[in-house]
Amino acid sequence: MTSSMIASTKLYFDISPSQLSIIYSPDYNISFWGLQKLHPFDSSKWGNIFDLLKKAGLVSDESVVRPIEATNSDLLVVHSKNYLDRLKWSPVVAGITEVAPVALLPNCYVNKKILKPLRCQTGGTILAGKLAVERGWAINIGGGFHHCSAERGGGFCAYADISLSINFLFHKVDGISKVMIVDLDAHQGNGHERDFMGDSRVYIVDIYNRGIYPRDGFAKRSIKRKVELAHFTEDKEYLHSVTVQVEGALNEFDPDVLVYNAGTDVLAGDPLGNLSISAQGVIERDEIVFEKTRRRKIPIFMVTSGGYQRDRKSVV
Repeated sequence: MTSSMIASTKLYFDISPSQLSIIYSPDYNISFWGLQKLHPFDSSKWGNIFDLLKKAGLVSDESVVRPIEATNSDLLVVHSKNYLDRLKWSPVVAGITEVAPVALLPNCYVNKKILKPLRCQTGGTILAGKLAVERGWAINIGGGFHHCSAERGGGFCAYADISLSINFLFHKVDGISKVMIVDLDAHQGNGHERDFMGDSRVYIVDIYNRGIYPRDGFAKRSIKRKVELAHFTEDKEYLHSVTVQVEGALNEFDPDVLVYNAGTDVLAGDPLGNLSISAQGVIERDEIVFEKTRRRKIPIFMVTSGGYQRDRKSVV
């Protein structure tokens, strides 16, 4: 069943040699009569990042890859029909997005204005896996919904894009049998941890603030290398942990591809991450992950995940 659904997908497609392996669509952004402002998540940050890159002359509309929205069939590769059916109820989506008034709106609007952008980003993450294998690296300017698992959403994460991308790689790309997830968002990545519980093909590194959401003790059992940070951890301790854990993980496990969940909610002043990492610290963190991965010639794809300060798009 899974193999047949993946075989028929349109999410994997070839791109032009002139295009970068950077994935983005204007359809990523969420605008819903101002209700999105009731959550600290910047629901237009993806477009702001793209605009900044475009103004700097690093990308153009033609040089980035526009993904295809994940269909119901694509999502069923990981999610159950029961879970996807529950998303047809606005109160369920309100709980996942943590925006209570969404519960009062017709689901057709919720689907179009909230869930469709998230499905577009999910399609981008799945495509990023393919492009990383082909080109050595890829970046989805979106995705990283690491709180969502096959049967449960939460924390503004309605679709398990990381789990989906890995399952697509296992079933559709020759030579991919081992994957490493390096999750450096400030929050624990409990969604993919639940999905790959007991799966020896997936090695998870997770460095997060232990004092904030989701505090999922069961999901922690999936983490091979874990660092639970205290509130207000600063650059020196943080970068040491990243260096030691990523190097150690790559010495222990030789993945065919690496998924990097690069949340910027670790930045000082973030209202939800509650850490104290500088902008330069985040840049050095990303350089550590990419350098150690690329030095070993391991394909890597990055998703942008959390980040709740509207003035920090330049760091991303």
